[in-house]
Amino acid sequence: MIFFERFIFGKLIDRRITLYQNDLLQKYYEEVQNTYQTMRGWRHDYHNHIQAMLALADHPEELKEYLLNLSDDLCKINTVLKTGNIMIDAILNSKISLIKSHSILVNAKAIVPKELSITEIDLCTIIGNLLDNAMEACLRQTQESERFIRIYIGVLKKQLYISVQNSVGETMKKSGERFVSMKSAGGHGLGLVRIDRVVKKNNGFILRQNEDGVFASEVFLPI
Repeated sequence: MIFFERFIFGKLIDRRITLYQNDLLQKYYEEVQNTYQTMRGWRHDYHNHIQAMLALADHPEELKEYLLNLSDDLCKINTVLKTGNIMIDAILNSKISLIKSHSILVNAKAIVPKELSITEIDLCTIIGNLLDNAMEACLRQTQESERFIRIYIGVLKKQLYISVQNSVGETMKKSGERFVSMKSAGGHGLGLVRIDRVVKKNNGFILRQNEDGVFASEVFLPI
């Protein structure tokens, strides 16, 4: 009987892990697709700008004005985060690009120290899952105009501080002292569990709050 119960429990865990891995693969696919579409857009615009500049080659003043306007536009759209850590830059910018593709307002600022006690893989796991959860919560809101995510990463009191705030369309449920994932696909919430385990492994701690339509996660990690 005990063997049978362990067998069934093991099968359930395997199924939840499979669902979670499939969910991750879908996210990575969406991120790659979004990056590909962005690159295609850049290529298309680049070609158009070349054609416009060639047409203005015999009109130096008009060409100069065109270049100045183009420079202003590039400054306005340059939202790529540069934290000082290449791996963190990659995960942050791919996630932010995907979030923006869903018409979610993003405000982000991040600076990562060169020397860290936490591995880059663990840090990317925390950041990636935090942003996935934030985006999923925003997408459950019916009013697109009210969706937003705020990201801040920096040093606070000699600790690496990660803050992610997002709008929510409902009150997050709690089981005891823990918030429960609202995901419809089984409600497994493995992302939340993964964050907690990685934070604990690195001797950090995490705070979560849900007030006035905003869900906030704050992570503190030793540097």
